[in-house]
Amino acid sequence: MQMIPRVLSIAGSDPDGGAGIQADLKTFSALSVYGMTVITSVTVQNTMELKEIHDVPVDVIKAQIEALIRDIDIDAVKTGMLHTREIVEAVSEEIGRQNFPLVIDPVMATKSGTPLLEKDAKSAMIKNLFPLATMVTPNSVEAEMISGVKIENIKDAKDAAKKIAELGAKAVLIKGGHAFSDKEALDLLYLNGKFKVFEAKRIKTKTTHGAGCSFAAAIVAELAKGRSITDAVEKAKDFITRAIRFGFNIGHGFGPVNPMAHLYNEAERYHVIENVKEAVAILETHKEFSGLIPETQANIAMALPFADSIMDVAAIPGRLVKIRKSVKASSCPEFGASSHVAKTVLTVIRHDGSIRAGLNIKYSKRIIEACKEIGWIISFYDRRKEPSEVKKIEGMSISWGAEQAVKRIGKVPDVIYHKGDWGKEPMITLVGKNAVEVAKMAIEVSNIINIVP
Repeated sequence: MQMIPRVLSIAGSDPDGGAGIQADLKTFSALSVYGMTVITSVTVQNTMELKEIHDVPVDVIKAQIEALIRDIDIDAVKTGMLHTREIVEAVSEEIGRQNFPLVIDPVMATKSGTPLLEKDAKSAMIKNLFPLATMVTPNSVEAEMISGVKIENIKDAKDAAKKIAELGAKAVLIKGGHAFSDKEALDLLYLNGKFKVFEAKRIKTKTTHGAGCSFAAAIVAELAKGRSITDAVEKAKDFITRAIRFGFNIGHGFGPVNPMAHLYNEAERYHVIENVKEAVAILETHKEFSGLIPETQANIAMALPFADSIMDVAAIPGRLVKIRKSVKASSCPEFGASSHVAKTVLTVIRHDGSIRAGLNIKYSKRIIEACKEIGWIISFYDRRKEPSEVKKIEGMSISWGAEQAVKRIGKVPDVIYHKGDWGKEPMITLVGKNAVEVAKMAIEVSNIINIVP
């Protein structure tokens, strides 16, 4: 039996579960490594503020580390909140006797600015821990405090990274935040005298509590699997971007990120494929549905619960094809097989996470009337009003249109349609909770259409 990678987090406890060892353990589980913890401090905090810090006695911290090392082969270690000089020195002493990848997340303050690292603890960390580090992962504020360099752009960040590397760490990753760009979320890696920038679109959200902890935890998890430093950061970057995008909007402050979004998606892949298969079987066995197939053919798509690209949406390669008075799927469902329907689904899921599927059918006034008879909520958009800047970007028209349809009525409808444009066929898209639901919606419409003389 293959041994699972084993990772240790030495950090503080966060009772709201968003940061600290709680976030680390969620991240480790999501990335298929076995997580262990040594608690350094117990905090009294929530999403709004940190009220108290109760440090675990140093001898107990050392005993925790010693107990684990004596019994379990550890593949990599991450440190987080190390509140006092005594804690830093104790952790350094225990870790310094070993030889495994070490990622130091120099946690210095909460988002509200409350210190998590005492003044003399910072110098102890630099002196004792940094020389042991495979990587140090400060955010831009922490990088300023460590390096003494004011960071306002990428050039400043590079200067700071060099200075931090001179303190002994093999690699330095500066998590840029707003210091680098207002449009992109940039992180700067300095390794072996070279720089690499990792980019992602900035997400406007308040669900960022624990982002730094989870990012560093994801890096150490990938290192434990044997990935290179650069590959580990790249994988972790994708992971944390999704975790932030699908964070939990709980509490009255900064909501926590969602490290489990990755795991939930992976767990749902089989179910989504099977649901699309079942929907296709429904459509193929009802000949009446062939009357709803548009000239450009139809497709049925269903997204993973935390989808953020067409690769997270399953559909039919080659679409659903009309053959005389019947319908046949060109192939078995695959992820990434749809563009148009998938983009509609990806747009509506941002407004209502329960709506994860769509099916396009041809447009006619009679079909719209049938939808009204059933009692479905209907909205539309006008492709003639599509802004020129949207038309210039390949594939943006569908997303723009679906967004307009949602905004028009203030919620996700059951039916979205447009009457076409120059060279564009008019189209209706049915949306629902899953592929089977929208397939049944299509059959219900086709039955009404076919009973009319």
